[in-house]
Amino acid sequence: MVQQVVKASVNMQRISPRKARLVADLIRYKSATQALVILQTTNKKASKIILKLLNSAIANATNNFGLDATKLFVSKILVNDGPTLKRFQPHARGRAYPILKRTSHFYIELIELNDELNMEAK
Repeated sequence: MVQQVVKASVNMQRISPRKARLVADLIRYKSATQALVILQTTNKKASKIILKLLNSAIANATNNFGLDATKLFVSKILVNDGPTLKRFQPHARGRAYPILKRTSHFYIELIELNDELNMEAK
């Protein structure tokens, strides 16, 4: 039996990918309900972005595919580099030091698990 994969993504978010991956690692391979609780209690900027993305993926699963929201499982979450905004800070003796304002692309995949034993094995 082929499992239904539900996808959601958000691009060009103004947060460093390195900082966002710290939060993404917390919810990888967790159930969707566990991931919601983790994100709501995590005090990071990335947790708000990923929480919106997870809610979007859950809404896609229930409305577009008719899946049960309580059986959803985070099978994949990626945080990739987006384009970098380059700014310059003036320094002494006419020099200019670069400031790199990094952006991130987020991608999440959810699958529906049929039984609780299958979730524990993952």
